[in-house]
Amino acid sequence: MEQQTHTGAHVDRRAPVPPDRAVETVRITINGQEVYAEKGANLVDAARANGIDIPTLCYLKGISQPGCCRVCLVEIEGARNLAAACVTAVREGMRVLTNSSRVRRARRRVLELLLYEHHTECPVCPREETCELKRLAIQYGVRPARVAAKRAGRRIHDRNPFIVRDYDKCIKCRRCEVVCRDVQGVGALTAIHRGFGTVIAPAFETDLGEAACISCGQCLMACPTAAITEKEYIHEVFDVLDDPELHVVCQTAPSIQVSLGESFGLPPGTVVTGKMVAALRRMGFDRVFSTEFAADVTIMEEAHELLERLEGHGELPLISSCSPGWVKFCEYFYPEFVDNLSTCKSPQEMLGALVKSYYAEKEGLDPDKIVVVAFMPCTAKKFEAARPELVSDSRRDVDYVLTTRELAKMVRLSGIRFHELPDEDFDAPLGIATGAGVIFGAAGGVMEAAIRTAFALTEGEEMGRVEFHKVRGLQGVREAEVELKGRKLKIAVANGTRNAKRLLDRLKAGEHFDFLEIMGCPGGCIGGGGQPILPTLSKKERAAEIRQRRAEALFSIDLRRELRRSHEHPAVKKLYEEFLGRPLSPKAKKLLHTTYTRRTRFPELREEAKPAAAQAPSPMLQ
Repeated sequence: MEQQTHTGAHVDRRAPVPPDRAVETVRITINGQEVYAEKGANLVDAARANGIDIPTLCYLKGISQPGCCRVCLVEIEGARNLAAACVTAVREGMRVLTNSSRVRRARRRVLELLLYEHHTECPVCPREETCELKRLAIQYGVRPARVAAKRAGRRIHDRNPFIVRDYDKCIKCRRCEVVCRDVQGVGALTAIHRGFGTVIAPAFETDLGEAACISCGQCLMACPTAAITEKEYIHEVFDVLDDPELHVVCQTAPSIQVSLGESFGLPPGTVVTGKMVAALRRMGFDRVFSTEFAADVTIMEEAHELLERLEGHGELPLISSCSPGWVKFCEYFYPEFVDNLSTCKSPQEMLGALVKSYYAEKEGLDPDKIVVVAFMPCTAKKFEAARPELVSDSRRDVDYVLTTRELAKMVRLSGIRFHELPDEDFDAPLGIATGAGVIFGAAGGVMEAAIRTAFALTEGEEMGRVEFHKVRGLQGVREAEVELKGRKLKIAVANGTRNAKRLLDRLKAGEHFDFLEIMGCPGGCIGGGGQPILPTLSKKERAAEIRQRRAEALFSIDLRRELRRSHEHPAVKKLYEEFLGRPLSPKAKKLLHTTYTRRTRFPELREEAKPAAAQAPSPMLQ
């Protein structure tokens, strides 16, 4: 029953077995092979479900389907023109060729046209290893020499501390626009002008630092080229490491230990804490601390703040403020809830403040000679470090913020063989943490950690169980009730600012909550805009699965910790005994708490058309 196709390949002509599921299907033929496809599915998904890959650039399953890049062109029997597979629905009896000579010629021509507008500098491009355009160009044998000369002039917008926008690398796939609008609910990017002059940019082509951008970096994660990248501080950090007059301290966010390994070929969720610490020591950092320590301190402050507000001292619901992308979203789009934000600084900023005060005092160091470098899964943390509100004694709490990707680059630049490193421990005392500090990196972790401590503070005893599974998970919004001192509290967790919007709209409509945890990125920090970029589109479609593995790894670390509640942390207890006095003390409020800003989304209505970060920049972030 086998026949030979025009390509010489043998295909099985026997009828395919229909899928065993309660979904209506149609029978189609792809490259001579009869297959079943879900009715209403597009050809890209139908082909991939049957083991055939159709290349795409603009398409993101379930998110973006503009059909504008034309890389997914296929040949359909009976149709005069080639069709874009991502916007073509399957139908009964359809016969499709995904790799005919006509299709291959068309795809090569499309790639040549895309490269014509693309500033090609592959050897030095920050996306050299993960550029989807380059991958397809190589696959189809398209070389820059075959492409017409590039038009002159480069337009780079980087007047902010977090994102670089290179318009001459943009292929107008519009993935960034759709992710910003439909996933994050922000809408800072849109198509401007027409024809050859079209650009995907904020209104009036302003810099992202001047637009109503929340700095989350999800556009960067969606971009298939290097048209959007983080602003790097790798060489500035190497410079301070080389300065013998400076004492350089680094801190690492909880989620990095379960994602950094992906940059070195390890499976998602692999815990590489010890190797990460060893690599940072070999780079020359004087101390390697963990942001998890400050997460424990955050819980001490935030749990007491919640109890104070429940007694009528402050606005309810109390809303977490650990995620700078979410905080900026609130400032722009829901300024009426700025007073509901916890006044606690984020763990990153708390640790920076403690390093330049408590640690400096204990070690007899000059705070002006201490440089704090934070490795974060987030581009918004770069913006946060430059905020004028986040200073202690006229010093920036954190001097440099680098992403997980930048950390991986630093390891490679240092010639460190990551896989061969021994496991080493963080430095004491600011490197010791409980399990509660670890789970900050996953959605629901802040809420769960706060509940563990708030229960002990109000009931005078520990919870019978440490895990609070009702607030765990990567669903957009999760709700639960918890009883504290005979009072039932209504709590909720949201991840991704579009989900935050849904929750806040319910608040505006009069619904009551007592405590909310909101994270700016999908899944929380594990899905941050600074995490490793997945190298191929097929993996990009597995983003939810990868975030789930990272989250499971963080909760597994929590399970293995001897101490799992922040108030049990001996080093945190000592911090309060020796230095802060008590949670919410005047000294704690001065160092560990802050205020936030009501912002306008329209640059022309501001007193100065500058981002807040640019009004009082850190000397080390200029």
